[in-house]
Amino acid sequence: METRKVQRLGPSTLAMTLPAEWASEHGVEKGDEVSLRTGGKGTLTVMPESASSEETEAIIYADNLDAQAVERAIVAQYVLGRRIIRIESGETLDSEHINAVYQAETQLMGLGVIEETPESIAIRCSVDPEDFTLDNLLERLERTGSTMRGEAIKALAHGNPDLAQRSLNRERQANKIFVLLLRLIFTAYQNPNLARAVGLDNGFPLIGYRSIAKNLELTADNAEDIAHIMLEADDNTLDVGQSTIRQIRELNDLVDEITSVAVEAAVTRDYDKTIEVRELFDEISDSEREILDGLPEMDNENLLQVREVLVSLQQTAQYAMRNAEIAANLALNEESEHTTIK
Repeated sequence: METRKVQRLGPSTLAMTLPAEWASEHGVEKGDEVSLRTGGKGTLTVMPESASSEETEAIIYADNLDAQAVERAIVAQYVLGRRIIRIESGETLDSEHINAVYQAETQLMGLGVIEETPESIAIRCSVDPEDFTLDNLLERLERTGSTMRGEAIKALAHGNPDLAQRSLNRERQANKIFVLLLRLIFTAYQNPNLARAVGLDNGFPLIGYRSIAKNLELTADNAEDIAHIMLEADDNTLDVGQSTIRQIRELNDLVDEITSVAVEAAVTRDYDKTIEVRELFDEISDSEREILDGLPEMDNENLLQVREVLVSLQQTAQYAMRNAEIAANLALNEESEHTTIK
């Protein structure tokens, strides 16, 4: 760690010099403006004017990459906050590479082709960080997963494959929200000026938000699993009585509540809400046990399907518990009726 001596320039002005190597690397010269941002624990961040520019560009050379690798590279550059992504080839782009570009475009929010030649395709992200807040996107991702799960459970209850397919169709939207969350988290980390734009006073919560977003994305995967179970089951339903179906739907209602409260605890920094999540989790474990104990005799295949549905719901509740633990850390980093920070 490099240290600098603070000097007094006037009655109320303190100053320090900037490292010459840093100034040269970022093109900072005499008379230029830099941005200052205060953070937690007494930190002060100095950023060059160039840090505010979002017109960053990345070039992906497709010659030595297959189509899947090109698609993954586009998604990665999107997540890293690039505004313009170019895919180039020393010769004419293969049709597989072109298809990979358009496939990536359909997966990512705000992405569109702006220029295309036989050797190159340029795509641009039109997403403005100020159009979204991380809190709002976390809540949207939680609601999307909850909707998917509700449709899959309702499909099981009524033997309705159309509802299950509707649940599966929402998976792409859940993934778009998740990847957009990653983009905003990465850009806010790289440029602290953007932290306020996405709804944060400082960058401290970003690591926690990254984990919460991933847990919510996994809960959408759990809902997708339930929809697949329904589509693969005989007559598109579980071979159990209506009382068991009713218990499973009630269990899903509890899972909906715990996932919602966990996200609310994180975005509001409410420690009491994290305690509520733990109490709800105990109820979920009791309900799952009651359903299993009350199952009638059935063949192994049907029993396995019921267990798979319950496992998916239990895993979703466990992800909510992880989110509540993150929320507790965020809440206890701020002063409240429970905590004083000195």
